[in-house]
Amino acid sequence: MAVARKSSKVVAMSAAALAELSPAARVAHDILATRSDLAPSVDRIMNAELSDNQRLTAITKFSESITAIDDPFRDPRYAIAHCGLAD
Repeated sequence: MAVARKSSKVVAMSAAALAELSPAARVAHDILATRSDLAPSVDRIMNAELSDNQRLTAITKFSESITAIDDPFRDPRYAIAHCGLAD
C-alpha cells in the first residue's frame, strides 16, 4: 500500500508579502526556498521560545552554517542555545 508523502514545498510569495515578514521569517523563507529538506530544523528554531532578536540570531547563524561542515550552528539545538542573552 502506497503512503502519500507530505510535501514541504515553499510557497512562492510576492515582494509585498515578503516585505511583511519579520526579519527572522525572511531568513527562514530564504533557507526553505533552496533547502526544503531543512524544514524540521527551521521549524525548531522558529517555534522555540525566543525573543525576536534571539530568533533572528539563531536562524541567521543556522543559515550561515549550512555550507560549513564543522560549524556547530548547523545543529538547530545549538543555534537556539547560543543565540544570546535574554532581551
